[in-house]
Parts: sequence; structure tokens; C-alpha cells
Amino acid sequence: MACLLETPIRMSVLSEVTASSRHYVDRLFDPDPQKVLQGVIDMKNAVIGNNKQKANLIVLGAVPRLLYLLQQETSSTELKTECAVVLGSLAMGTENNVKSLLDCHIIPALLQGLLSPDLKFIEACLRCLRTIFTSPVTPEELLYTDATVIPHLMALLSRSRYTQEYICQIFSHCCKGPDHQTILFNHGAVQNIAHLLTSVSYKVRMQALKCFSVLAFENPQVSMTLVNVLVDGELLPQIFVKMLQRDKPIEMQLTSAKCLTYMCRAGAIRTDDNCIVLKTLPCLVRMCSKERLLEERVEGAETLAYLIEPDVELQRIASITDHLIAMLADYFKYPSSVSAITDIKRLDHDLKHAHELRQAAFKLYASLGANDEDIRKKVLQNAPDEILVVASSMLCNLLLEFSPSKEPILESGAVELLCGLTQSENPALRVNGIWALMNMAFQAEQKIKADILRSLSTEQLFRLLSDSDLNVLMKTLGLLRNLLSTRPHIDKIMSTHGKQIMQAVTLILEGEHNIEVKEQTLCILANIADGTTAKELIMTNDDILQKIKYYMGHSHVKLQLAAMFCISNLIWNEEEGSQERQDKLRDMGIVDILHKLSQSPDSNLCDKAKMALQQYLA
Repeated sequence: MACLLETPIRMSVLSEVTASSRHYVDRLFDPDPQKVLQGVIDMKNAVIGNNKQKANLIVLGAVPRLLYLLQQETSSTELKTECAVVLGSLAMGTENNVKSLLDCHIIPALLQGLLSPDLKFIEACLRCLRTIFTSPVTPEELLYTDATVIPHLMALLSRSRYTQEYICQIFSHCCKGPDHQTILFNHGAVQNIAHLLTSVSYKVRMQALKCFSVLAFENPQVSMTLVNVLVDGELLPQIFVKMLQRDKPIEMQLTSAKCLTYMCRAGAIRTDDNCIVLKTLPCLVRMCSKERLLEERVEGAETLAYLIEPDVELQRIASITDHLIAMLADYFKYPSSVSAITDIKRLDHDLKHAHELRQAAFKLYASLGANDEDIRKKVLQNAPDEILVVASSMLCNLLLEFSPSKEPILESGAVELLCGLTQSENPALRVNGIWALMNMAFQAEQKIKADILRSLSTEQLFRLLSDSDLNVLMKTLGLLRNLLSTRPHIDKIMSTHGKQIMQAVTLILEGEHNIEVKEQTLCILANIADGTTAKELIMTNDDILQKIKYYMGHSHVKLQLAAMFCISNLIWNEEEGSQERQDKLRDMGIVDILHKLSQSPDSNLCDKAKMALQQYLA
């Protein structure tokens, strides 16, 4: 019976809470403008730091009324300003609050407010817009819908330090990709924002700096322009260098380093320029120190990886700067003890950052070893085995097909690093290296598969296929199976490596291996049999055909099924040459075996045999 009482009790509590909030909304409809103003001011004081109150007021319909008052010509400027302040406070609540505000079309209303001559009202509107646009639920495109908005925001930059701070923050959050960069650049963002780098306000300087980092990212046009911009007689790169000195706040150092990094990668600053070699790179290495905050270490490592990725000389310099390689080993030691953490929120935070730290370290390890064999050896030699085992096992997960981390890791030269791990004397490292390559090859493009084969080499692949460790052998077979998937890839790989692969398959099927190993090997043969031209490598190899026939009659169903897949792919009658292949296999006695298997007590095997027989009847 107690359960039945639970819902009414919750509802009555909600009614009380809603009732206590309703009077705030009711006062917004008072015919006396002064009482409305006081009601908005009281509402402002009630919602500060109170997310529950914010949610209640939104549910009770406060937002449409506040927006109505904000847009009414008869409303006083003071009332409009207070309405904008309350709306800004509501936006600082949960993401659902922001969604509710967006549903009420708050952005057009606030943008309209920016046309007012009153500075305080403009600042309140901008503050609210800043809060809304920095929310992850707000589409950036809403800033660019009306072509008059950007030039008007540029004009408002000169009004006050608050307009400068808020507008720069809006730009830096809403500049996503080359189209947005072009719009801002064409409306004079560089010229309008450059002088803000010398503002007396730290917040303005910081937001201007963030603007330049997003404008310059992968954008040669912006970067080439920035190099030649003068501010108070000083070139912009020199100002950025001053901002990354040790006595500046970490946030400023890191963002300045990003600006210089992006300009360098865009070709505007040479990689051997002193501002990169002696200033930017050492600054980013400092950010990787365990004395830095977790977020700073992640950003520092990822930015450094991006800076050095294409340049072997920068990779060499980074590898010998401040014990960087050893420093990265600490990225895998966090959190130090999960079992000791009792606070669930803290645990969630720590595990999230542990993942980000490891991913950042992988990117930097990969960039360090992208071009130079000596550096690759240094990365393997300087990290203790237990760290490399943890690191490589994490990389296996990050390289799964559905992982968002896969692309950036691939782009930063992970293939060579993993191929190096497969040569380790430590079996766990060999397993993880080949496992990560297997995940990388799963549903991958032909280029990635070719990179893996080229970097690993067929010699190393066959050494791994004869590895004494069963896990290494199984994962190597898994890699081969993933490489030999989709017909064009199968045919391409077998045209260049077919002889060696068929030789390796023969040796494994003849060897003393367990059921799982032989099943995986037969599955590789089934993939080869699915190729257009590759299947001829099986059909012209009588030894392999006899082995497939043998395993069709094996006592273990798994091996029979795997052999059946090979036969089915070879005799499929919709493909060219199927009649000749069917005839040859009939002469070998395959049809007789199929009839026998069609009576198998195993329903799966029985169905597959019947399906294969239909190919002969069609």
C-alpha cells in the first residue's frame, strides 16, 4: 500500500514548489510597469544559483513573457535590461533550460536587442547570447542565419570591454570550420580583434587570443594574414610569443602556443623558426608535466602532437626536451586508484580524464615516432613494459571501428608504432600490437590496409603466424581475416601477397593447432574464395582443395562449417567461371559430401549444405 502513496506525495510536493514560484510569473502580468520591473528584479534574485527555481519558472511560462517584455517598445530600457539578465541566468542552468530558451526563439529577440542605443541593455543581451552560444546544445549556424549580424557584432566591439569579451567569446565558440572562418575573416575579424590583444582587461585579451586560435586552425589564408599584422608597432607572432612566457597564466600560454602551432602547420611560420623551436615547442612540453591540470596536459599533448607530426626535426627536438617520453608514461598512471574513490561523480570525472590523457599520449607517441626509427625505439625503450602493456591495450579499444578516437590516432602515425610493438620480446606487447592492428584493419579503407601490410612487412607477418604464443597467432589470423575483406581489397592484397598467404595457410592447416586456430584459418580461406580473381589461387591449388575437403568431413562442426563457407563461395553460380569450379569440385567428390552433410543433425550445417547443393541445381 505504501507504494500507492508515493506518486500523490511527489505531486503534492511539486504543487507546493510550483505554487511558490507562480507568484513570480504572475507579477510579470501586473498592469503597473513599476510592479512588473520589481517583479523581474525579485525573480532575478530568486534564480541566482538555484537550478530548481529556474526549471520551475521555465515550466510556468516565464520565458515567453520575459521575451515579450524585452521586445515591447513601451517597456523601459531598465525593464528590458533586467529581462535580459534573468534570461541569461536561466540559460546558465541545465542544457534543458537552454533548449527551452531556444524553443522560444530567444536568439532573434536578443539579436534585435543589440540594435538598441543603450549600452547596458546591449551588454545584457550579449552576456545572455554568450551563455546560450557556449552551450553544446546550441547550433552555431544560428549566428550566421542573418547576414547582418556579424558586421553589427564587429561594429559593437568598440563599445566597451564587456562587448569585446562577450563577442570574442561568441566568435570563438561559433567558428567551426572553413566556412565560418571565411565569414568572420571577410568581415574584418583580424583587424577588429588584433588590437584587443593589448587590452587592459585580461578577459578581453584571453578571448581575443582564443578567437585567433580558431580562426587560424588549418587556414592558410588567415594564418598568412596574421603573420603580417602589426599591433602597436609589434608583429602578431611576437605578441603571441610574449603571451606564452612562463610568467603568464597557463591558459594564456597554452592558447598562444596553439595560435603559433596552427600558423606553423598552415605554412605561415617555418618549422625551424625560433618562435617555434625555442618558444612554442618547449611551452607545449611544459604543459605535459604532471604538475599541470589534467585538462592542460591533454591539450598540451594533443597540440604538441599536431605541431610535430609532419616534421622530423621537431620530432627529434621534442623527444629530447625535458624528458618528454618518460613524462608521457605518467599519462597512463591516472587515476592512481579507482577502488579508493568513493564519490561517483569524482570517479566518472577521473575515468573520463584518464581516457582523454591516454588518448592524448597515444597521439603524441605516434607523432614522435612518425618518421624516425631511432625515436620509435626511444619511445619503446623509455616506457616501462607495464606502462606499454596498459597503453597498447587501451589503444586496442580506441581503434575499434566505432570509436571516435580511431581517425585522429590513424592520422598521427600509429601504424608504425604498433608494428614496432609486434617485434617486442614481451608476448603481451606483441599481442596488443597485433590486436590493435587487427582492430585498425576492421572495415578499413584500402589505403589503411596497405599501410599496415607495408609497415608490418610479410616477413614479420609470417614470423607472427609461427609465434609460440597462442594469443599472438590468433590475433595475427584475425588481422589477416580483416585485411582480406571486401572483394576489391581481397583481390588487391592477394595479387601482391597471394603466394605467401597461401603458403602460411597451408602450414597452419597442416600443423598441430587447436580447433580455434584452424577455424580462423579456414575463415581466411573463405574470404579469399569470396574474391573475384583471388579464388583462382584456391582453385589452382590442389593441396588446399584437398584440405578443405578433409575439414568438411571433420568431426568438429565448427571446422565443417568454416570449410563449407569456402565451398559455397567457390561454387556460387551467379559468378563468372562458376560452372568450371563446380565441375572440378564435383570430380573431387565434394557433391557427395554435401549430400551427406545435408542429413547432419546440426541444423546450421544441414542448411548450409542444402544451400550449396542448390547452386548445383540452379
